[in-house]
Amino acid sequence: MKSLPEATLDFRNTNSLWAGVLVETLHRLGLRHAVISPGSRSTPLTVQFARHPGIESIPVLDERSAAFFALGLARRTRRPVVLLCTSGTAGANYFPAVIEAQESGVPLLVITADRPPEMRECRSGQTIDQQRLYGAHVTFFHELAVPEASLPLLHYLRQTVAHAWERTLWPVGGPVHLNAPFRDPLPPIKDGQTDKLRDELDEPSFFSALGPGRRSKVVLQDKVKLGGRGVIVAGQHSPTDPAAYAKAVGRISRRLGWPVLADTLSPLRNHARFVPDLVTAYDTLARSELLMQRLQPDQVLCLHDWPVSKALRHWIGVSAAPVTFVRPDGQNPDALHRRTRVLRCQVEDLAENLQAGTKAPGWLPLWRQAGRKAAASLARQLGALDWMFEGRAAGLLPGLLPRGTPLFVANSMPVRDLDYFWAANNRGHEVHCNRGANGIDGTLSTALGLAHGSDQPAVLLTGDLALLHDTNGFLSISKFRGSLTIVLINNHGGGIFEHLPVARFNPPFEEYFATPQGVDFRRLCAAYGVAHLAVKDWRHFARLLVKLPARGVRVLEVRTDRKRDAAFRGTLLDLATKQTERALRRA
Repeated sequence: MKSLPEATLDFRNTNSLWAGVLVETLHRLGLRHAVISPGSRSTPLTVQFARHPGIESIPVLDERSAAFFALGLARRTRRPVVLLCTSGTAGANYFPAVIEAQESGVPLLVITADRPPEMRECRSGQTIDQQRLYGAHVTFFHELAVPEASLPLLHYLRQTVAHAWERTLWPVGGPVHLNAPFRDPLPPIKDGQTDKLRDELDEPSFFSALGPGRRSKVVLQDKVKLGGRGVIVAGQHSPTDPAAYAKAVGRISRRLGWPVLADTLSPLRNHARFVPDLVTAYDTLARSELLMQRLQPDQVLCLHDWPVSKALRHWIGVSAAPVTFVRPDGQNPDALHRRTRVLRCQVEDLAENLQAGTKAPGWLPLWRQAGRKAAASLARQLGALDWMFEGRAAGLLPGLLPRGTPLFVANSMPVRDLDYFWAANNRGHEVHCNRGANGIDGTLSTALGLAHGSDQPAVLLTGDLALLHDTNGFLSISKFRGSLTIVLINNHGGGIFEHLPVARFNPPFEEYFATPQGVDFRRLCAAYGVAHLAVKDWRHFARLLVKLPARGVRVLEVRTDRKRDAAFRGTLLDLATKQTERALRRA
């Protein structure tokens, strides 16, 4: 970002000075984006954010959409984003995104404006109890003092806001909540209360100690010993330098002689040259009792998180193999409740402090053969399709998208199809998903936030229900700067439920679980001024994705048959499993 002039404080009244100190403090600490929901009680802060030349303020009408837009923006920039709203139920609409930010470790600074204490508990309008509104889902909560025109209180404000900023990043990334009460007048109407502070408050000196802080690094104190027959399971992770991360995992894999089972949300699949023994079709292998017996490890090294694949999690869960988990934050990462030790460090630190034991002869070649056979079978079957199977869209994307494309993927079926069919490559794509709480809410808004302000066109892969759940996200496109292509898999309902046992019970399955809809997406897009194209076939699909538009939002609708897709997906995976079993029997 180019150098911008510092904002001068607004001395028109107590609220404008108070809000100006808060905003300038955040800017000095590194804030560059604020997503603002319209409202009255937040007027002092809205005015100061809007007038600051170094902060981009983005108004978003719907609070839930605003929160997920901020979440996506924070994901891309890897720095805190402010989320501001008025008093009352406005802040409650932020809750789903706050939960996702906490579960995914995304830094958000949520500021809810509020009525002053004397206007609470007395039926005053637009007033609810906002104390600890988000409960345990934030890393820090504080209610700011009611603004006063005094230097001691402004010193308190500066230091408290600086601490809140720090807590969005340290000891781990996550959301922080500040509740900010204001008395009238809310607009910057001159009140004469701040005139004496013009000479007392020396701005350069007042803000001189502020600056972007440094995050402490967690390091291992001792060497880590691993060896024998093991596997490395790499879960979702968004490192600052994906290539360096992949190189570190590659060093660990080579030193141990262990294969790397990389989730689709791990950067490893898109930097495969650094990890030669990468396995992507592990879900296919985990479906076979025969294969899992042949490939049973003595140890499991899990990086950051468990994978999307339920079959793989089940295989690890029923095994007797102890688990070593690498995760730098303080969360308990082991939902499987295995015999687990947790290393609180970065993967790069483990690569430098690993003491490898004797390699198991024949172990790695066995995994190589199984992984390659399963992946080849899936690729061959997908390549032979001439009809619109939704899983093929996921399989084609890594080879079609321009190098380094950011991709946001919806939960439910899209992320699972990516896990099944996204092949290892060296194209450097960045794959994101709200996998902390695994919900479909805010899918469109998160993707818009992820793409906003970026020079790199982005793509969203989503189902119809996830998109419909967040169509208010389209309201922000008038302020959107960037390019987002939405690949919409329209199978008229919730495809993931077709794979659950409840699908055999209809009624009530179709109405209450699949929840089919008949929305005309062409007309829906037209209502929001969004370009819409119906994909005719796979050649048409490829032409639309090999070169992405430089700006704007468009929807590419891929119409599929939900029940046929579910049946074929099962057949395809079963066939790949059987072909791999036959290959290993002959080995």
